[in-house]
Amino acid sequence: MREICFYDRETETLDRERLVELQDERLRSLMAELETNRFYKEKLRAAGIGTEEIRSAGDLKQLPFTTKAELVEDQRCDPPFGRLLTYPLPRYRYFHQTSGTTGQPLRWLDTQESWDWFIRCWGYVYRGAGVTEADTVFCAFSFGPYISHWTAISGAWHIGAMCVSGGGMNSEQRLRAIIDNRCTVIVCTPTYALHLAEVARASGLDLRSSAVRLGIHAGEPGASLPNVRRAIETEWGMTCFDHAGATEAGAWAFGCEAETGTIHINEAEFIFEVIDPLILCERGEGERGELVITNLGRGAMPVLRYRTGDLVELTRDPCPCGRGFARIKGGVLGRADDMMIVRGVNIYPGAIDDLVRGLSSVAEYEVGIRRVGGMDDLLIRVEASGGRGFEEIEREVKAAFRQRFSIRVSVEQAASGSLPRYEFKARRYKREG
Repeated sequence: MREICFYDRETETLDRERLVELQDERLRSLMAELETNRFYKEKLRAAGIGTEEIRSAGDLKQLPFTTKAELVEDQRCDPPFGRLLTYPLPRYRYFHQTSGTTGQPLRWLDTQESWDWFIRCWGYVYRGAGVTEADTVFCAFSFGPYISHWTAISGAWHIGAMCVSGGGMNSEQRLRAIIDNRCTVIVCTPTYALHLAEVARASGLDLRSSAVRLGIHAGEPGASLPNVRRAIETEWGMTCFDHAGATEAGAWAFGCEAETGTIHINEAEFIFEVIDPLILCERGEGERGELVITNLGRGAMPVLRYRTGDLVELTRDPCPCGRGFARIKGGVLGRADDMMIVRGVNIYPGAIDDLVRGLSSVAEYEVGIRRVGGMDDLLIRVEASGGRGFEEIEREVKAAFRQRFSIRVSVEQAASGSLPRYEFKARRYKREG
């Protein structure tokens, strides 16, 4: 194991008792700040409690959950930003919004103070992966109103690293910028890392001989999935690190150099809970459930007990890196609302991605979800790789699904280069018929 980098060694190595004390101290400070927040004042009043009564994480559980649908409705009823702003509008400096892939986009504002907090959270992400002032970070995405793009660049500057923006470039131009500028770290989705590798092969570029040594990937499950991670690391000759965050919540999890197949949740900046998504009761350590987040340093537009929809399995077993933060096994396992029931089997998109990325014969894929005989059926469209015949690939794909999930799938050949490639979050799953 390489020498471990820390962003804030003293805080990251606190024992559990002191870490909880720190969270409670920060929670009390946050609640005092929210005296002028209409959204949570009304939510607390409806629950019959005042902000001064929330003194610890245990007290926080008196507050009802906050959902994305609730926030979207709040902005619809009180446009454009809803009642979640703690301060008068002129105090805010930064505007972003969610991608809207699951519905109406959420608009999100930050003051300078809350923006600085978000950037500190990215400091944990970069240091956890071992990024230092000597690195040059390449952010491989275009720039729109999405907060992850801007915070990734600002976070790199924050830790003293040089950062190169990939905005306004196509994939081949980005690859040449990475190579020509001797970038050592790439930040992008797992899907786009694999697409860049595909473009590199077609362009005659050797990524393994480039200066890139680390990849930080987020936006979708992937970098913690063994086959996806292996495929990226093989193509690039680098080490992959997972990261998780959300516009509403912040950058809340990061991988570390111990490379244990887990990612740390940042308990210095957030309070976390894991619940059963159906009956909303608390889940125990090691039990799969939905992650609930309270951010502690973003009082300008906060979320308390926010249901992320992300499914995780929590562990507090010690990590070889020495951090005291809890971890989630295998990264984010999927989203509660993304689960498919195929012939009686519960399947998440991340599990399918891990399976397909373990098949060297498949260059790209797409999944059609159909109703056949009253049940969901999966049609896997695949682009071939390596010059193998489609009949052989079809048998391999069918056998892999049968072995992993005990289900039958249909397989269809797609012409080379015909399936979409994604720069941001992949959208490979389409309901048909």
